[in-house]
Amino acid sequence: MPTVCYDGPYRLFFYASDGMEPVRVHVERDRNVTKFWLDPVVLARSSGFSRTELRSIEAIVR
Repeated sequence: MPTVCYDGPYRLFFYASDGMEPVRVHVERDRNVTKFWLDPVVLARSSGFSRTELRSIEAIVR
């Protein structure tokens, strides 16, 4: 899982073998993880992040 970048406490990365899914990025902090589709930027799933934190992460992804 190659890391795209780090932004504060967040690591943005992708899986090279996610198959037929649309272009996406995964974001993790500690044991929390979320996934955003990139075109358009939409939350795909999340585990452990609050809504407030997800809005901050979405701003980073954009």
